Amino acid sequence: MKKRVLIIGIAVALAALAAALLFARHGSAEPKFRKAKIDKGEVVATVTATGTLSPVTTVQVGSQVSGIIAKLYVDFNSVVKKGQLLAELDPTPFEQQVEQNRANLQKAKVQLRNDEIALTRAKNLFAQQLNAQSDLDAAQTTRDTDAAAVAVAEATLKQAETNLSYTKIKSPIDGVVVSRQYDVGQTVAASFQAPVLFTIAQDLTKMQVLTNIDEADVGRVKVGQVANFTVDAFSDLTFKGTVSQIRLSPQTVQNVVTYPVMLDVPNADLKLMPGMTANVLVPVDTRGEALRVPNAALRFRPDNADLVTEARKDKAKGGAPADSASSAPASSPSAPGTPERTSPAAGSAASGGRPGGAGGAGRGPGGPGSGGTRPSAGAGTLYVEVPNSGGKLKPVTVRTLITDGNLTAIRSEDLKEGDEVIVGLATARAGMPGGGSSGAPGGGGARRPF
Repeated sequence: MKKRVLIIGIAVALAALAAALLFARHGSAEPKFRKAKIDKGEVVATVTATGTLSPVTTVQVGSQVSGIIAKLYVDFNSVVKKGQLLAELDPTPFEQQVEQNRANLQKAKVQLRNDEIALTRAKNLFAQQLNAQSDLDAAQTTRDTDAAAVAVAEATLKQAETNLSYTKIKSPIDGVVVSRQYDVGQTVAASFQAPVLFTIAQDLTKMQVLTNIDEADVGRVKVGQVANFTVDAFSDLTFKGTVSQIRLSPQTVQNVVTYPVMLDVPNADLKLMPGMTANVLVPVDTRGEALRVPNAALRFRPDNADLVTEARKDKAKGGAPADSASSAPASSPSAPGTPERTSPAAGSAASGGRPGGAGGAGRGPGGPGSGGTRPSAGAGTLYVEVPNSGGKLKPVTVRTLITDGNLTAIRSEDLKEGDEVIVGLATARAGMPGGGSSGAPGGGGARRPF
C-alpha cells in the first residue's frame, strides 16, 4: 500500500515538473501585446479652441446726470421696447434748478423790455436834439447786453430742462435686460463718466462666439467655415456656428500669439445664454475612406527583445540563418532597442505630439490660445506581429496624413484594411515608467529590470 502511494506521488511530481518546464519554455498563454485592426473611414482634422458666448448687439444703458435712484421699472430678464421707461432718478433738485432758471429768464426779459423803452426814449430825444449821441449809444448798448442775457437765460433753462429729462432712464432698443447694477436708493455719480445702470441684449436668438485661435492654426481657418461647439450646460448637444470674422488684432499671452475669431451662432430655442464657455472645433481638413489606425499604435515602441532579427526572419521563412550580428531590420529607421523617433512633421509620440502634427509642437487645450490636429504629412512607424516567430514584431514604415486626435489616416503599401497592429503591452510592464504603451514623452520601450 505504501509503495503504491509512493508511486502515485512520484508520478504527480513528475507531471508537475513537466508542466512547469513546458510553461517556462512556451510562456503564458495570455497575449503579450494589445492589438487593433486597421479600418477604413473618415478622419477629420480640427482646430480646437475655447470662447465665450455673447449677444450680437449689447447696449449698456447709463445715466448722464447724478442722483438717487427713485424708481425701478424693470429687472433682470425683463423684455423691453425702445423708449420704454426703465428707471427714474429723484427729480427734485433738477425741478428746482428748472424753476430757478425760469425765474432768471423772466427777470432778464423784464430788464430787456425796460431797456427797449429807454432806447426808444433816447432815440426820440436825440431826434429833437435834446440829448447827445453818446446817450443814444449807451442806451443801445444796454439794450443789446440785456438781449444777450435773455438768450443766455433761455439756454440755461433749456439745459436744466434737459437734465430733468435725463432723470428718466429709457431703453434705446428693443431687447432683454441681462444686467442691472443699481437698486432703489443708491446714488448714481456721473461726474467723470456715465455709470452703467442696465445692460440690454438686443436679440438673444442670434448669438456669437469670440474665440482665440493660435497663430499656427489660424491660417487654416477661413471665413464661412462651419464650426461645431459644445457648452457644459448641454454636454450631450452639439451646436453649429459659422466663422464670420478673423480679426487682424493679435494678442500675445506668455509669448503665445493668438488671433480673435468670431462665430455667428443661431439660437432660436434660446438654450444658449450670454457668458457660456464654448468648446469650439473647426474642421480644417477631411480624408474620406482612408486607412485609419489608433494614435497609440504610432506611439508604441517595443523592447529590443521583442523585435524579430534577420536571422529569425530567415528561420521563419525556412532559409539559412543569417549572421547573428545583423540584429537591426533593414526597414527599421533605427537599431532595435533604440527609442525610434519619427519625422517631426508626423507629430511622433517620442515628442509627445499628435501623429500628423506640424513639428510635434501643437499646443494642447491647457495652454494659451488653441490646440489643433494639424494635417501635415510625415513618416510614422507601426509594429506588426510576424507569423510563426513566437510573438516577435517587425516595424512597418507608413506615411501619416491627418489625425483627429484619436485616429490617424495613413498611407502604406505594406498594410491593408483588417491587418492588426500593436497598440500596447498586455502585461504588467505596460504600466511601468517608460513603457511603450503609455505614450509618455521620450517614447522609450518597456524596459526589463537588469
